Amino acid sequence: MHKGTVISVSKSSSHSFSKHSCASITLLKGIGVDGDAHAGVTVKHRSRVAQNPHQPNLRQVHLIHQELFHDLQDRYHVEPGELGENITTSGIDLLSLPTDTLLHIGDSAIIQVTGLRNPCQQINDFQSGLMQAVLDHDEQGNLVRKAGIMSIVLEGGTVQIGDRIIAELPSLPHRSLEKV
Repeated sequence: MHKGTVISVSKSSSHSFSKHSCASITLLKGIGVDGDAHAGVTVKHRSRVAQNPHQPNLRQVHLIHQELFHDLQDRYHVEPGELGENITTSGIDLLSLPTDTLLHIGDSAIIQVTGLRNPCQQINDFQSGLMQAVLDHDEQGNLVRKAGIMSIVLEGGTVQIGDRIIAELPSLPHRSLEKV
């Protein structure tokens, strides 16, 4: 079983790149993080809205593993929330989870993994060269995106530092994460 811990929670009411750390966040079923600019039934990321404002919001909650920050620490200083994530985790390999994995967080929140975050130019604007650092290639030469995963809220609830995360894998066959 995949288990982890919430290290930090963040949100921002504006479309700023980084989010502000909080004591807790409230997840709203089918919406996302209460008070966050990216919450909503339909897509809220500005580039996605420009393409089609009526598409479903598959990016309601963004998670990044704290281990990424450790991997970057020789060249970059990144704190939880600074890459725009709502939940920073530890101890769970987010990038290896299959699409549609359910993450049970704290006492009642359940989110469904929809895919990988696709890093954008804003990461380089935050710290020069950081976008290349969150991209890699596997043995077959395929692009690997390391900037976290996206999800939707199936059951709302409060999420706070120290909450446990338990991953419930979907039925086989598993589908690898793709960018959303």
